[in-house]
Amino acid sequence: MEEPRRLGDRYELGAVLGRGGMAEVYLGRDIRLGRTVAVKTLRADLARDPSFQARFRREAQSAASLNHPAIVAVYDTGEDYINGISIPYIVMEYVDGSTLRELLHSGRRLLPERAMEMTAGVLQALEYSHRNGIIHRDIKPANVMLTRQGTVKVMDFGIARAMADNGMTMTQTAAVIGTAQYLSPEQARGETVDARSDLYSTGCLLYELLTERPPFVGDSPVAVAYQHVREDPLPPSAYDPEVSPTIDAIVLKSLAKNPDNRYQSADEMRADLERALHGMPIAAPAVMAPMEAATQYLPATPGPSTQMTPAYSTAPQHGQHQYDLDDDYDDEPPKQRGWAWALLAIACVAVLVAAFFVGKTLLGSDGGEGDKATVPSLVGKTEQQARDSLTNATLTLTVSPEQEACDKPKGVICSQSPAADQQVAKDSQVTVKLSSGPRMGKVPLLVGKKEEDAIKAVKDAGFAEPRVERNPNFNCSREMVCDTDPKANTEVELTTVITLKVNSGKPQEDVPRLIGMTEAEAKEKLKDLGFKAQVVKEFSEQPQGTVTKQTPESGNKYDKGTTVTITVSQGASPTPTQPTTPPTTPTGPTGGTPTNTATQTPTDGNQGGNNKPGAGDSDNPFDPRNWD
Repeated sequence: MEEPRRLGDRYELGAVLGRGGMAEVYLGRDIRLGRTVAVKTLRADLARDPSFQARFRREAQSAASLNHPAIVAVYDTGEDYINGISIPYIVMEYVDGSTLRELLHSGRRLLPERAMEMTAGVLQALEYSHRNGIIHRDIKPANVMLTRQGTVKVMDFGIARAMADNGMTMTQTAAVIGTAQYLSPEQARGETVDARSDLYSTGCLLYELLTERPPFVGDSPVAVAYQHVREDPLPPSAYDPEVSPTIDAIVLKSLAKNPDNRYQSADEMRADLERALHGMPIAAPAVMAPMEAATQYLPATPGPSTQMTPAYSTAPQHGQHQYDLDDDYDDEPPKQRGWAWALLAIACVAVLVAAFFVGKTLLGSDGGEGDKATVPSLVGKTEQQARDSLTNATLTLTVSPEQEACDKPKGVICSQSPAADQQVAKDSQVTVKLSSGPRMGKVPLLVGKKEEDAIKAVKDAGFAEPRVERNPNFNCSREMVCDTDPKANTEVELTTVITLKVNSGKPQEDVPRLIGMTEAEAKEKLKDLGFKAQVVKEFSEQPQGTVTKQTPESGNKYDKGTTVTITVSQGASPTPTQPTTPPTTPTGPTGGTPTNTATQTPTDGNQGGNNKPGAGDSDNPFDPRNWD
């Protein structure tokens, strides 16, 4: 059986989840943590370009910094080598679900309310990424996942930006980072884009969720791009009467050609969607009557008025998968149209061109630079500081009644609309939201959990991906969380990165040979290697103080901290000896047999067994004076 391909000696690649113009996505397994992941690898032919590799790595790192529930998490980045070529890869959260592109192609019709809820989820992700200085540049159904629980997750943050920095042509862009159906007018013109470009693409996404077709379709990317730049879209209600005028207004404002006329922030557009969902008035202007007339007239082309011809195939294309990049255009063959329709189209183009030049002549290209003001940056300022800044810029301040939690102190401006450095008409209003203080959460109880379970618990509690420190720890089981920083039940900001202290297992060492060493040498050797010493002493023929035995024996690996018992010699065992006794019949000076006077009957008049010697006498039985 063929061994699975492994990246970084950690990630095993399985089935291909998707292929696109830029990358391939594999189902993977993190063998260290035992969790399922998605691994995206750069195409080999693109990886030959060193500058592209550098941009890919830089943008992958940028994407990894985004920790938000509505964004597919990036866990790791690295490089693999194939035939000497470095292939960058990104390890992402595996999302059990499907893309919105697959949902659209499944033929399931979405209620307008559900379409708005999904779009609001996308805008939550964009609000967070824009605040962190990252523009997605490739919002489209294929880059938005819908989990089995019904939540939205946006993919591929930062990657499209790396491709745009590489100066690709329109055709390359269509093949690599998506289709022209979701490009903003400024993207189509090759201009520098800002966060409002993402809002235009999100408007295209909402349009398609509502009508099952993008706002503009054509036979080629160039034809679609032209419409983005020059033509106004029909309101969604032209294709679905269930779409209310309120929703039409939100969609058409997001699809304004001029970025200044769009929503100025993702938060602003999301707020309108939420107001519409709750039946409240919205900020977007109502659709004008001429547009309503157009929506009534244009669909009434030859053919039954109740039958809508789809602009593109809704069947999944061969070889496309869950993580595909969407590069469909209008797959239907051109249809025969009557001369009346052709003449009408020519007349409309002529009217638009004439209106453009008349308006430019009467009003000037930008309405006069003298009537414009640059919006100052207000985020981080107090309300009074913001008023002063706007007064100097001939603008007015509006404070939203809604506060939002962010990393700014309570009462300080958290967000603004329009964004800083935008050109707006003088005396325009700038709306700000004040901070309600950082979002708080309690650190969950994690000690005793497995590492992967603890990571999930941290993220479920609303915190970002935790930091993991792996060190030997004798106080808990291997691969278990032994401690956390901060401690459990501590209330901290949700932006706090929790540190998990995991037991990596006790390190091991070979037990050394200690026999023949002195006791002091053996103890020092064991201490240096991390072992403990226990000494037992016994008599031995070996020199005193020498190690004669050890348990465990040398040559085997044991955990550091293990106790090694050494037996130390006390020297040779002492031999028992008989005590020296005096001779029972010693030879006296006269050659007679000595008699112990203590056993004799006294003859000097000391009767009655009183053997106490007199003056000059000795009670020592070995004293010659006591011998007879």
